Amino acid sequence: MNLEAVGGRRRLEPDVRRGEILSCAVRLFGERPYAEVSATDIARAAGVARGLINHYFGTKKDLYLEVIRVMVTIPEVAVERLPEGDLAIRVDASVTWFLDVVSRHSTSWLAAINATGPGRDADVDRVLAQAEDVAADSVLVAVGLAGAAGHREELRGMIRAYVALARATAGEWLQRGVLTRPQVHLLLVTTLLAIVERVVPEAIGNLPTDC
Repeated sequence: MNLEAVGGRRRLEPDVRRGEILSCAVRLFGERPYAEVSATDIARAAGVARGLINHYFGTKKDLYLEVIRVMVTIPEVAVERLPEGDLAIRVDASVTWFLDVVSRHSTSWLAAINATGPGRDADVDRVLAQAEDVAADSVLVAVGLAGAAGHREELRGMIRAYVALARATAGEWLQRGVLTRPQVHLLLVTTLLAIVERVVPEAIGNLPTDC
């Protein structure tokens, strides 16, 4: 990383600077409603000129959509780092990773999944729908069903329903406080195992797994 003192500010590599802006935006949009956060607020928090917000992200809404995308999309590395082992081990690790992430960034994550932004518009819905598809594909990889030819959309539909359950259940823990983390963990692990071991064979038939 290249650091230079320029006018009292650090000069960072573009990717690092972009990441810092995004990190500040995640925090601010998590703390306050969309309308109460300005691009100037974000620039000030990140220690950058206002123009860099537009340079890296476009409009404030473009940056807001990127914040939602980052908070609700499962990165490929999360699946790549799952431990080797049987289905139960991989499911347990997947749920643990999910709960670790949403609890670590609870305020921003809750703001993202409940996104209203500049009105709950088609752009926000599109980002959330794309994230659901990515999550469904990631879970199918984790449970060894990504290569089940001929039943991809059925499987994705089942897992999208599970993803919605995971978000709602995490909300019961983080937002409502009516469930504990161990209860949420047990519910999500047991449900995903039941989908793979019982629902899929009965609804679709026995499928070869990638694990």
